[in-house]
Amino acid sequence: MNNVMKDVPIIAIVDDDASIRRSLLRVVQSAGYQGETFASAREFLDWLPRNQAACLVLDIHMNDMNGFDLQERLAVPIIFITAHDDVPTLEHIEKSGAPGHLRKPFDAATVLKAIRRAVRATHAQTSGVDGDGHVHDA
Repeated sequence: MNNVMKDVPIIAIVDDDASIRRSLLRVVQSAGYQGETFASAREFLDWLPRNQAACLVLDIHMNDMNGFDLQERLAVPIIFITAHDDVPTLEHIEKSGAPGHLRKPFDAATVLKAIRRAVRATHAQTSGVDGDGHVHDA
């Protein structure tokens, strides 16, 4: 990995649907982010100890571990994606504190807007700069 790539935020994509992973990866890379895709929560958890993501785009309904269970183990902004917008799912998303959620299918502009918001929040937490670019003393 070259030095330029080290400064590019990594957007992790966890979804058990390969076509969704490919589509989101293209969107993320087209916006200049580095993307990493995972077919399951377990794959992501195996990757995580050696890497860091600025944002996680996470499917809620997966076979091995659902998105809510994975979220409980993490301290990274999560954008939930789901094809299910039933009341229990929406209530769980609201209670989770996730900065956003998207209903499948979604468009690239909406995904990128949510990712940029989450990346700004991550950058602010790690650098002392708020989402508007204002520096705060620690």
